[in-house]
Amino acid sequence: MTATANTTRAATSNVGAVIRTGVAATVAASVATMAVAAAGHLAGISLELGDAPIPVTGFGVLTAVFSLIGVLIAASLARFARRPRFTFVRTTVVLTALSLVPDVIADAGVATKALLMLTHLVAAAIVIPAVARRLAV
Repeated sequence: MTATANTTRAATSNVGAVIRTGVAATVAASVATMAVAAAGHLAGISLELGDAPIPVTGFGVLTAVFSLIGVLIAASLARFARRPRFTFVRTTVVLTALSLVPDVIADAGVATKALLMLTHLVAAAIVIPAVARRLAV
C-alpha cells in the first residue's frame, strides 16, 4: 500500500483570508507579548526605559499596531507581488531584525533589553508563519 501526500499550494492568495488570519494572529501575538512582559515583570525584570515605565498593555497595543502594518503589507503583496509568500517572509524577517535595534540601544538594563527583544521575536513567531501560510507561494 502506498500513501500519497496531499500537498496543496495556493496558486493565488485570497486577500480576505490573509486579512482574517492576520487579524487573528495579531490578537494572539498581542496577548502573548503581554503575557511575556507580565511574566518578566513578575520575575523581577524592570519594564522601564529611562525613567518611564512601560505598561504591560503597551506591549499588546504596540504589537497590534505593528502586526496590523504587517498584515497590510501581506495584503498588498497578495495582490501585487509575483511571489507574495517569499516576499512577505523575507520582508518581515528583515523588519523584525530591524525592530531589535532600538531595544539594543535603549536606556535600560540588560534584562529589560532582552525582554523587549523577546517580545518582538514572540510576536514575529506568531504572526509571520500564520500570515505566510495564507499567501501564494
